[in-house]
Amino acid sequence: MLKVIGAGFGRTGTHSLSKALEMLGFGPCYHVQEIGKNPGHYERWQDAIDGKAMDWDALYGSYVSAVEWPTVTFLPQLLTRYPQAKIILTWRDAETWYASARATIFDSLELSAFNPDEGKRMRSGLLRRLILEQTFAGKYGDKAYAIHIYEEHVQRVVQMVPPERLLQFHVADGWEPLCHFLGISMPEEPFPRVNDRNDWVESKPAWAKHLSSTVAGS
Repeated sequence: MLKVIGAGFGRTGTHSLSKALEMLGFGPCYHVQEIGKNPGHYERWQDAIDGKAMDWDALYGSYVSAVEWPTVTFLPQLLTRYPQAKIILTWRDAETWYASARATIFDSLELSAFNPDEGKRMRSGLLRRLILEQTFAGKYGDKAYAIHIYEEHVQRVVQMVPPERLLQFHVADGWEPLCHFLGISMPEEPFPRVNDRNDWVESKPAWAKHLSSTVAGS
């Protein structure tokens, strides 16, 4: 049963938060990469997007926490199903969020439609549908519009979640506000910093880097 739910969009420090939660004993943490690790989850999330009834307990199984997409899209339903869960809204300056999202998530999902691996191409279709089409209405390349959606989401979460259940968290603030909110002691290990923009770009497969350079040079 979920005890902690991350309500922030991707590229607001969600992967660092997932690592931090696991270090604090709130793991395993469900994030976007977990979809491919769990047979049948691709189909279950497609059903969720289609508005079909969901057994959230069966979907999350042994996961204790969850962050970013696809979880964040279904926050209203999850707040109802897990009324005791604590909500962590990761955030960052909207301009820097967009620059990061444009160079990573949006770019990668655009390229994923051309993945030579048919299975991966089909699975990435779930995220293209959920993020590019549903969340940003296909207008993710419009900076002003994308930032509007981002800021609107932040405001909606603040309005939707009772204050005593919500932490607005910037990962640069490290352990102290997070541990205080969760009611546990701070670990001695440094706060994790993972999945930054440069790491993401460098981790692109060769076919994606080639396609990116081809498009940029055209």
